[in-house]
Amino acid sequence: MKEVLIIDGQGGMLGKQMVEAVRKLIPDAQIIAVGTNVAATNSMLKAGADNGATGENAVIVCARTADIIVGPVGIAIADSLLGEITPAMAVAVGQSNAKKVLIPVNKCNNIIVGIGDKKTSDLIQEAIEKIENISRS
Repeated sequence: MKEVLIIDGQGGMLGKQMVEAVRKLIPDAQIIAVGTNVAATNSMLKAGADNGATGENAVIVCARTADIIVGPVGIAIADSLLGEITPAMAVAVGQSNAKKVLIPVNKCNNIIVGIGDKKTSDLIQEAIEKIENISRS
């Protein structure tokens, strides 16, 4: 069984959509939702995550055992998501042995070149396709 860690912040809307998509794609996956705040965590739990936690230590602990980590690219950049991602969180994501599926969101002074003006829904669909390929390997 794959352990999929979905990390999101602010309102958790991207994370919510990813939980729903992963649940359909890999029905037997253990989906762990970690929010940088309670609102994000609750949003992902309501979407169907198996477990949820909030904050820096939850990211650090859950990143150790995840097979796949999913979230906006900011989860790997210290001080992004309007400061919600601490340096320790970014390091935990970066050092994890998990496959990382990072969604390139051009916000919070992090500009990802090469993605053009794709809608978030298109980026989420691309992320789902990557997760599907990873889950088959």
